[in-house]
Amino acid sequence: MEALELRQASKTVNNGLNESRPILRGVDLTIKTGDFITVLGGNGAGKSTLFNSISGSLPLDSGTVKIMDHDITKLPEEKRAKYISRVFQDPKMGTAPRLTVTENLALAEKRGQKRPLKTRKISQKKEFYYNLCAQVGNGLENHLDTPTGFLSGGQRQALSLIMATITKPDLLLLDEHTAALDPKTARQLMTLTDKIIKEQNLTCLMITHKMEDAINYGNRMIVMEKGQIIKDLNASEKSQLSLSDLFLFFEEDELAL
Repeated sequence: MEALELRQASKTVNNGLNESRPILRGVDLTIKTGDFITVLGGNGAGKSTLFNSISGSLPLDSGTVKIMDHDITKLPEEKRAKYISRVFQDPKMGTAPRLTVTENLALAEKRGQKRPLKTRKISQKKEFYYNLCAQVGNGLENHLDTPTGFLSGGQRQALSLIMATITKPDLLLLDEHTAALDPKTARQLMTLTDKIIKEQNLTCLMITHKMEDAINYGNRMIVMEKGQIIKDLNASEKSQLSLSDLFLFFEEDELAL
């Protein structure tokens, strides 16, 4: 069973000048369970549109989306949360700022489930949450009762990652999740990301503009240009790449325009 099957995914938008512009052009993508795929592409290549189409925040004009053999093409975003977790570039987007770290984690455990009115037993989970946060290495475990709006960007983004993986998703989408962080914090978060993905054997798509991360992490790489996947490299092919090779990909794309 494939973790994700995207077939002939197409999306066109109006640019505001009574002109239509295709942003996904018949994309086919199959992802096996346990794949960790890095996604590269310049601005406007279609990376975020690909993620939005998978998560349901942007419905396709045509094509199908399947997760674990379930056709989710017509499902709204909230229904797809049963299968998909996502961490965004902006640390503010993944957490509720007025809720404490503990309360955010408790909500994350109910992702994609019905939430009936009943007494919360958060205090019983404090030790579990403490140990989860302690693996981050930035002191997050000492802020379990702190509203997330008072956390640093790095702490908040690490919390978003933990929330996205606290219950194992069928597919994890990482949308440039280290881009807004300083280099040291970004490295720490990528180390944690790799650790969690390997330990839980997660299936993951990760958009990045950092060439080093695209090479160093994951077992597969796809490169997008003008709404299409123009390269799909397996682990062996990816392991032979250098930074110069990646820059050459983009130079080739520019020459083809």
